[in-house]
Amino acid sequence: MLAVNGVFKTFNRGTVNEKTALHNVNLHLKEGDFVTLIGGNGAGKSTLLNCIAGLHEVDSGSILIDGKDVTKLPEHKRAGILGRVFQDPMEGTAANMWLEENMALAFRRGQRRTLKWGISGKERELYRTLLSRLELGLENRLNVKVGMLSGGQRQAVTLLMAILKRPKLLLLDEHTAALDPKTAAKVLALTEKFIGQEKLTTLMVIHNMRDAIRFGNRLIMMHEGRILLDIEGEAPSKSSPLRTCYSVSGRPAEPNLPMTASFCLEFFSRKTAGLFPSGGAGQKDDNQGKGKYCLPLPACAAMFHQSDCDKAAPAGG
Repeated sequence: MLAVNGVFKTFNRGTVNEKTALHNVNLHLKEGDFVTLIGGNGAGKSTLLNCIAGLHEVDSGSILIDGKDVTKLPEHKRAGILGRVFQDPMEGTAANMWLEENMALAFRRGQRRTLKWGISGKERELYRTLLSRLELGLENRLNVKVGMLSGGQRQAVTLLMAILKRPKLLLLDEHTAALDPKTAAKVLALTEKFIGQEKLTTLMVIHNMRDAIRFGNRLIMMHEGRILLDIEGEAPSKSSPLRTCYSVSGRPAEPNLPMTASFCLEFFSRKTAGLFPSGGAGQKDDNQGKGKYCLPLPACAAMFHQSDCDKAAPAGG
């Protein structure tokens, strides 16, 4: 469904502010994949989504969606096959337009505009039915300006608008980061519900490690523009995220990462089939002749609260 092949992206090239945001990124999503993408600030997560969406043109490499090469396709021409929800609830909707008008814009995305009457009665009933899925009472507020809704309501509406035409690929860029915990949980529950019902291929950027483990069937970690870890398997139990992650089978995206944090090594390697070489922390593997490795400390530490790190850290680590 999605193929990102050898993508590089550098900003401010040739200046003192030059920054390589993506370095030889390779990512392939199968149809129906629900992938969570984590990493610290500046890891390249949003840049990757922006390149997939066409907001940024890549320096080299290719991007294919559903087998079609969209590398050179401008953003507006990808809108018909992509759905996207941004971090800021103010984005993705038109604040000064009615709720039903916003829904109509999403419903007509990718279609040629005509001079027909804007919203028919039948269409209005469809919007009421769709909005009722949010369970926020918005089906009775079609003539309210979206700018009058709360941040959580707007983000829920944006999510609904993004999936209205069942896109080939749904991109979620930390879409709960600006919400309070209770509202964020509600929006995430709606996200999981819609993706499951519509069987959407989804790439979701998220900062919270517990949520990254809980949602989806695959977890990817980025650091300094590279994919460091790619874990695929059954969704872990919700009861103890730090422990149940051990049972998820996966593979490292890059085979020669230095071990810089013993707690991170312990967290990701214990009981994880094929993820790390056998042998003790920091020791040589007698069978393979390779040392233990783990994620760089900034990439790992950014994912956990200090309490989580203390729990995961081995004694004396």
